[in-house]
Formats: sequence, C-alpha cells, structure tokens
Amino acid sequence: MIFHQALRRELSFTTGGVFLVLVTIMVTTLVIRILGFAANGAVNPKDALVLIALATLGYMAVLLTVSLFVAVLIVLVRWYKDSEMIVWFASGLSIASLIRPILRFATPLIIIIALLALFVWPWANRESTLISQRFQQRSDVSMVAAGQFRESAKAERVFFIEELDVDKSEVKNIFAAETKNGRLSVAVASTGFIESAESDGKSIVLNNGRRYEGVPTQPDFRILEFAEYSTHIQSKSVLDPAPRDREKTVSELWNDSNVDTINPNRAELLWRIGLPLMALGLVLIAIPLAYVNPRLGNYTAMFYAVLIYLIYSNLLNLTQNFVSQGKVNVFVAAWPIHALAFGIAFLLIRNRINPSLKWWRRQLPSFLANR
Repeated sequence: MIFHQALRRELSFTTGGVFLVLVTIMVTTLVIRILGFAANGAVNPKDALVLIALATLGYMAVLLTVSLFVAVLIVLVRWYKDSEMIVWFASGLSIASLIRPILRFATPLIIIIALLALFVWPWANRESTLISQRFQQRSDVSMVAAGQFRESAKAERVFFIEELDVDKSEVKNIFAAETKNGRLSVAVASTGFIESAESDGKSIVLNNGRRYEGVPTQPDFRILEFAEYSTHIQSKSVLDPAPRDREKTVSELWNDSNVDTINPNRAELLWRIGLPLMALGLVLIAIPLAYVNPRLGNYTAMFYAVLIYLIYSNLLNLTQNFVSQGKVNVFVAAWPIHALAFGIAFLLIRNRINPSLKWWRRQLPSFLANR
C-alpha cells in the first residue's frame, strides 16, 4: 500500500509537470503561427487568443497521451536508478505487480483522452474554421479602416479614408477608385458618411467632391464635380462552410461512413478511437521499457520511448491515410497496430519477469514441435 501511494503521488506530479511543459511549448508554437496569420490578414487579430485556446484544446488529447507515457517512464526509471525497485522485488513482488496500480492511475486519464478525441477535437476544429471563415467573408464596409488603403472583396474597388468616426458614421478625406467595363473612376471628397442602402449592403456618400472617369490615355476622359456622390459597398452573406471530416461529430462520421468504401469519415473515426487505445498501449510498454541497471543509471529508455511513440503515432496516421484512400478496409486496419503494441508489452513484461530467458527456452522446443 505504501508503494502504491508513493507511485500514484509521483505519477500525478510528474504527469502534471510534463503536461505543463508540453502545453507551454504548444502555446508558444501556436502564438507564432496564428500571429503570422493575423499579420497576413488571414485571421482577425482580435480572435488570435480565441484561436490559440481552441487549437490548444483540440490537441489536448495528444498532449495527455504523451504526458502519461513520459510520466510513467520517468517515475519508473528513477525508481530503478535509486534502487527503489530492488526493495519492491525484495518484498516478493514482480514487475507485473506494477500493472494494476499504474492502470488504476491511467484509466481516468485514458477516459479523458477518449472524450477529448471524440468530442472536443471536432468541436474545437469547427469553431476555429467558423471564426476564420467569417472573418474572410466579412463585408467591404468592415474592411474600411482609417489611414489604410483597402481593396473590395472582388478587387474592383479601392478605398482610402483618412479619418473615420464609427459612432457618427462620418468619414473625412475619402478616396475611392473603381474599375468597371475597362474604365477607371476615381472619386475624392473632403467629407462624407456611411448609410444603409435600400438593397442589401451599405453605401459611402461623398459630399462636395470631384470625380475622374475614363481612360487616362483616351480623349474622352472626364472630370466632374458633384455635391453628393454615392458608391455602393457590397455586403456578403456569411455562409457556414461544410464541415470537414476532422470537424464532424461522431454521429455524423458514423452515419456518413456507410455511404461508400472510400470514405475519409471512416479514417477519421478510426484515428479518434485509436488515440485512447494508443495511450493504453504506450502505458503498458512503458512499464518494462523503464528498466535501468542501477549501477549504470543511464536514461537510454527515454530514447527508445521517443522512437516507439513516433513509430506508433506514424503507423496510426499511415493507417488512417490508407483507409481514407480505400486501400485498406477499416475493420482490417482497426486492430493490428494496437494488437502489436499490446503483444510487445506482454513480451517485454514476460521477459523482465524471466530476464535469463528461461521462459523462452522452455517454450521454444514445444513451439517448434507443434509446428
């Protein structure tokens, strides 16, 4: 009981520490990427914090999987290095006795990983897409900013407003250039205002200005003075884009996965279900993988851990791509990777129980005889 309490306590602290480090790295990366999108005009700078939070929430399942795997390795490696496992073995317990307390600690986290992968991941992706699409589908009037040249949605009109009073809808020193039917029309005015048009959209009304119309190299170029000139600003209808497979709920993926054999929805569903299974497989592999000779005290297990995680996750992604392309049936691809991981964990644990390989020597002759 003392060992179990110490194991749970160290696993909790280590998992929390590793998770905080991974979240910090993730948030730093997302800040750089999303601020770059905001600087390029792809997203609204005001939505940057929301997009960062949604992206972090979406990848929370992966971060928890890695944190749980690394935490089990770190704790057990330290126990081997500090000879605490010698006390464990001297008490008549084997490495198999670690499976139950570690799984008892990992099971709630694996359930959380499953919930995050099945429900939070598509919701976060969907909300991020909606925020980005609504900003890109904004109307021309929302793009008007004081002191900046702004191009209309269809690249037919360019606006420049030196001063803008949003509360009074008043503008000063307006420049509006429009190309229509191959002719250039430029209107300038010192004052104006924004009003709602009778049809859909809004209009900028220029007061006491001048308009230049025509082709500069042609003789029919005209210069007109006006008391009032109105130019229409298009107002786009905001349309919610069709959800991608990574943005669909579990019910949508399940209902759409029966349409045809080549269906990305099946691949997405396979990945979401496979993530908690991968977390379980990594935890079981980490138990025998953490073995360290106390006299050497090296951390080569961490190198193998990184290698195993990369191979496991890449195989899962590769299987997802094969199912999406119709190369592999989803029911065939659902179990081999996880069965292999559980089999490797069983063999490693069995080998740690019999490090002299006597178990293999007993089983190999009978296996060959049966063949």
